Amino acid sequence: MLSSIEAVLLPIVVNINTYLSNYILVFLLIGVGLWYSIRTRFVQVRCFGEGMKKVFGNLSLNGIKHDSGMTSFQALATAIAAQVGTGNIVGASGAILTGGPGAIFWMWVIAFFGMATIYAEATLAQKTRIHDEDGTVHGGPVYYITTAFQGSFGKFLAGFFAVAIILALGFMGCMVQSNSIGSTFHTAFGVPKWVVGVVLVAICGVIFLGGVQRLAAVTEKIVPIMALIFLVGGVVVLLARITYLPATLGMIFRYAFQPQAIIGGGFGAAIKTAISQGAKRGLFSNEAGMGSTPHAHAQANVAHPHDQGVVAMVGVFIDTFVVLTLNALVIISTLYTANGPLAAGYVGDVTQTIDKTNLSQLAFGAIFGEHLGARFVAVCLFFFAFSTVLSWSMFGKINVMYLFGKNSAKVYSVIALVFIFLGTLASNDLVWELTDMFNNLMVIPNAIALFALTSMVVRSLDSAVK
Repeated sequence: MLSSIEAVLLPIVVNINTYLSNYILVFLLIGVGLWYSIRTRFVQVRCFGEGMKKVFGNLSLNGIKHDSGMTSFQALATAIAAQVGTGNIVGASGAILTGGPGAIFWMWVIAFFGMATIYAEATLAQKTRIHDEDGTVHGGPVYYITTAFQGSFGKFLAGFFAVAIILALGFMGCMVQSNSIGSTFHTAFGVPKWVVGVVLVAICGVIFLGGVQRLAAVTEKIVPIMALIFLVGGVVVLLARITYLPATLGMIFRYAFQPQAIIGGGFGAAIKTAISQGAKRGLFSNEAGMGSTPHAHAQANVAHPHDQGVVAMVGVFIDTFVVLTLNALVIISTLYTANGPLAAGYVGDVTQTIDKTNLSQLAFGAIFGEHLGARFVAVCLFFFAFSTVLSWSMFGKINVMYLFGKNSAKVYSVIALVFIFLGTLASNDLVWELTDMFNNLMVIPNAIALFALTSMVVRSLDSAVK
């Protein structure tokens, strides 16, 4: 029965996702990024140094405890935890395989404009957030959507967004993230998936019970650690392949404009594939414009909304220009350079043994050895996916409380834990595609509100930057 339902639904959902991602979302999100880059006079350039100073000038892994909300760094860490997930490893791999090394160049372009988008999202989340009598902070797209559009239309858009993000991230998204943890640990260490599921649910349950403050305390510590582990491993590989780095960078720029030389086909189709892969994977890696990370940035206790806006830009920079780029350089320098298995492109027998799920393991394994490479990627994926589960669950809870009130939070947490456990045991193509579909759908009301509230963002920026 279930298999027949999946057989019917899967092609329908795949077609919806293809249409949304190729013809609506890429243009919509790029349009938002270009619009805000122009209207803010490229805030991502003018205020980038300010953002870096606010993040790293007084960096602490033990932030000041607040009665409500988070410190600015805790909010950033929670946002980065959501951004830096399995998509940074699997997503970059898929973009390179399908669009060639040049797809990374287009990821950079998209991320540059996305920094302006996420500045707007964080600013609006700060300006429209509300406080309960007990000090609890509520903020995110549902609150600035209803600010942009009063009445029933605004309530409809906000409700649509809330349902989409609960399903996309809170339930099915956490399921596919936990599936990545269970699969990689079983492959690398031989640990039964159900054991991984039990441990994961126990840890997540303790954190969920502690509320926003406990989650903030965990993410502010785990995000720097996971970034450091991955950066050290990546730098070791790049040092071992340092003679190939000029060729690696050359491929990224050359194949950005001549992709047909590596992925085949005519120039028109190849350049479309390279740009669309870079755009789609980049957008859904750093999540700028999707409406997920504003939930974290709304929690920050800052003097001015602009202060968290510039901090949010640093999150996109770290996600794409540091973590994702490092993974891409490792893959290209080990697998695409001279004598590498993909030096002639993703053609021939390699398509039977190499795919986006094992590309990073092969790349790190080329230097660390097959077994150590697999285990290194498994550990990194654990940190990436686990931190994403924590943040996405929080984002889902905020929207459940918006729809059903504060008393619904505990019921939601129990359901989320069930999905997390089930994800470690099994996952299928339909779950992944449904996750992508609701992920895609939540972008639409968020982007509409971003366009509508441009003047609010610009006024906030002008009041902060004289």
